[in-house]
Amino acid sequence: MKKIKTANYDICFGIEGYAVLGQYLNEKKYSKIIILTDSNCNEHCLPHFLSNLPTHILFEIIEIEPGEEFKNLEIFTGILQTMTELEADRKSVMITVGGGVVSDLGGFVASVYMRGIDCINIPTTLLAMVDASVGGKTGVDLEGIKNCVGTFSMPRMVIVDTSYLETLNGRQIRAGYAEMLKHGLIYDAAYYDYLKDISNIDFEDLSLLIFHSVYIKNEIVSQDPEESGLRKILNFGHTVGHAIESYFLTQNNKNPLLHGEAVAVGMVIEAYISTQLSSFSKDDYEDIKKTIHNIYEKVQIQADDIEQILSWIKFDKKNYNGNIYSVLLSNKGKAEYDFLISKDLVIRGFKEYLK
Repeated sequence: MKKIKTANYDICFGIEGYAVLGQYLNEKKYSKIIILTDSNCNEHCLPHFLSNLPTHILFEIIEIEPGEEFKNLEIFTGILQTMTELEADRKSVMITVGGGVVSDLGGFVASVYMRGIDCINIPTTLLAMVDASVGGKTGVDLEGIKNCVGTFSMPRMVIVDTSYLETLNGRQIRAGYAEMLKHGLIYDAAYYDYLKDISNIDFEDLSLLIFHSVYIKNEIVSQDPEESGLRKILNFGHTVGHAIESYFLTQNNKNPLLHGEAVAVGMVIEAYISTQLSSFSKDDYEDIKKTIHNIYEKVQIQADDIEQILSWIKFDKKNYNGNIYSVLLSNKGKAEYDFLISKDLVIRGFKEYLK
């Protein structure tokens, strides 16, 4: 069994990880297991998880509706209330079985319930496997502002079981793939170059690539757990991407984008800005733009949309003193943080994306 050891917890890969999980649960002698999942995962993923869970500890299931729109304070409060009704105590453990929304919500609940209980993540989407379930970021959105309320709270264990990916459609796979492309662009140029042609990636490859993405993320997080410096580079594409995601989520006349779809657009725009403010080459920018357009449908964004998207950028957590700060590329495989960017450059980046 492959394993990545972090300073606080183990990330186990493959179905063998459940035996490690069962041993851990039994050694800790938890009083109760609270499983947080959504209705899709309850149907398609939870049976596989429960059939591989080697423990006799009593468990309860809390189910939420799927989707980013349900990652909010109302649902957060409802989960806490349900846990009190289930008589969860400080020796209970939260196990999240789901994608990024479930990981973020469950980790946040666990970090504050009775001043903190243990949390274990079982990611079931590609996005959650390579991003949301590792690194200890938890939280909810506030009136559409991404992850505005939350904590840094490391899980006790993560089990990455790629068999769950068989339950996903192509759109969900591509959404997670955007974060993997990002890992290559900020840290490993050869990895990015390998990922560029998605048609060459088969399921066997994907397991190895997920491991490499998690390895990259852990290398960065281990040096800067609470994002005071280096960890900011993991936000490449997110300054603009989060604003796009929030805007599309809150507009009745727009179909919501998946997180990775919005980040893919953000990476193109921030790569363009990199050519203007950093040493990033125009050829490499064009390569990124071509790669993204080959994998993802172009998002239809009108001129009046851009102005409204810009109003969301001010909520980015990297900003301060009313200024917009972003992560930019200096080369493929190398990113730098805390670049001051202007709204005019962002607008130009949108126009370049839409060409």
